[in-house]
Amino acid sequence: MPEIKLVPLGAGQDVGRSCIIVTLGGKNIMLDCGMHMGYNDERRFPYFDYITGGKGTLTEHIDCVIISHFHLDHCGALPYMSEMKGYDGPIYMTHPTKAICPILLEDYRKITVDRKGETNFFDSKMIKDCMKKVIPVNLHQTIHLKVGTDSVLYTGDYNMTPDRHLGAAWVDKCRPDVLITESTYATTIRDSKRCRERDFLKKVHERVEDGGKVLIPVFALGRAQELCILLESYWDRMNLKVPIYFSAGLTNKATEYYKLFITWTNQKIKDTFVERNMFHFKHIKEFNRSYIDNPGPMVVFATPGMLHGGLSLEIFKRWCTNEKNMIIMPGYCVAGTVGNKILSGMRKIELKPGQVVEIKMSVEYMSFSAHADAKGIMQLIRMCEPSNVMLVHGEAGKMDFLKSKINQELHLPCFKPANGETVIITTNPPITVDASTTLLKKNREILGASPNPKRIKALHGTVLIKGNEMQVVDGEEAVKELELKKHEVRFTSTIHMPIPPPSTSPMTHLYEHFKKTLKSHNVTTTTDGNLLVDSILVKAQPTTEDSTHLDVLVSWSIQDEELGSHITDLLRTGIPQRAH
Repeated sequence: MPEIKLVPLGAGQDVGRSCIIVTLGGKNIMLDCGMHMGYNDERRFPYFDYITGGKGTLTEHIDCVIISHFHLDHCGALPYMSEMKGYDGPIYMTHPTKAICPILLEDYRKITVDRKGETNFFDSKMIKDCMKKVIPVNLHQTIHLKVGTDSVLYTGDYNMTPDRHLGAAWVDKCRPDVLITESTYATTIRDSKRCRERDFLKKVHERVEDGGKVLIPVFALGRAQELCILLESYWDRMNLKVPIYFSAGLTNKATEYYKLFITWTNQKIKDTFVERNMFHFKHIKEFNRSYIDNPGPMVVFATPGMLHGGLSLEIFKRWCTNEKNMIIMPGYCVAGTVGNKILSGMRKIELKPGQVVEIKMSVEYMSFSAHADAKGIMQLIRMCEPSNVMLVHGEAGKMDFLKSKINQELHLPCFKPANGETVIITTNPPITVDASTTLLKKNREILGASPNPKRIKALHGTVLIKGNEMQVVDGEEAVKELELKKHEVRFTSTIHMPIPPPSTSPMTHLYEHFKKTLKSHNVTTTTDGNLLVDSILVKAQPTTEDSTHLDVLVSWSIQDEELGSHITDLLRTGIPQRAH
């Protein structure tokens, strides 16, 4: 039987370092090639050595790589794989991802190599060389892998709720053999988006009115633009003068790409684009490091989003000891990052050996994440109707909850493999069989025109296999084709019936009834007083036990089983005392 093999080399019972190997129809496909933000050694990259097993190169083992989107936990290890591990095969991603990916990679390289001084990391040239190998595809092309009749659907990150700059995720009812879905918020059901926005604006406004500073760590794309649009419109509406800053450089470039790929955004932004580009911010200015210690209130968006380095961590160190200040974490933080530590309630954090800071600032978590919640994940599963579900990009305990929910509510097999664990799914491909015209015509004559053409009908015939082709034919056709001697098997059914009035003989009574009810068939009498309905023999004989009843025998061959069964059903329901 055909089978699909799936192995996560990252994001298996974990968030970050997304990388799944799918073996389908003899092809090995890598879905995403991400980096883990919680590690500073080789563990930040997927387990590439698992692929080769010490034999040959990655190119020999991987047919292609498909990147779902530009988040670093989905594309961050790509230059490492292609330029340092030697993969030289095709890499596919959308045009916006190809444009934005090198900007994010270069920014992260600067933080990791130039500022932290780490080694065993890719350089700027490697990023450029890697991007030259990328083959761009059109936006909105779903990652639906199909080889023959076997298929796999991969989600990447998605959200079923539309926001201020992007529409909701959607998928066709494609019924894949396997759906691989992220499960970051597998146990969470969020409040309404409007409530979260109102709460966010209220907290920011109250803090700056009280003279405090608000730090919002974000990644350069996605939540950053979403929250900028939200604060921009609120500042406009409330006529506030408190400065809002965005870390310069990276995010400016990213926002320029949003303007370039305006068709990528939701309908509202596309509709108003001619009059006003929503990404032209009047109240939000570029941030300069010299502003960190400026007196008075301010709101600062700074990258990266998990406080694992860069400007956001630098500002956090300076502001965290003042109880008037606030940090708002708008998205998920992986284990090991400073963001994850403060969200778990730690009030003293060792940022580096010997440097411990006490956190006095207010810490808030407000989910404006790009990930679907439990309700959204279930909604997507119902939309595409898969045969199996595999959970990735989530914590093991939360996956258990969602797996149980999928089993109980949707009655689907669900898997949650750890990194390096193989899931094998056996598929049942449909078998295509042609039907001969003779067989179809014969069945139509027997059954008549069905009032409901969508109703499933049984079709009896003989299967002929020639090479890779299969055909269902009428028995007579099969005998002729195979040059066989014909043997006939006949079935006889006996129906116990009351004797009709003396004025009519039993066979005349049956003849008149069949002529009336079986108009499309040839009803005749034989020389010995029996009836023939096409090739179905009907004869009547008295019964010894009961003088008021007689036995009607109906005999047919296997080829006429449909008609034979139909006649016996007619007799069992009884016939009128007099046929007119």
